[in-house]
Amino acid sequence: MDPVSGLCRGCFRTIDEIAVWSRLSNRDKREVLARVAARQTPLTPPV
Repeated sequence: MDPVSGLCRGCFRTIDEIAVWSRLSNRDKREVLARVAARQTPLTPPV
């Protein structure tokens, strides 16, 4: 988890999204993935 953004550095989901993932319907998973796509940017600038 990135301490600044609160997002997983691998999947870009929040801890809450990760915690409920297995219980979400396919529709809800698609909604989460749409939000993930919108936030996918590098969390730390390249060196």
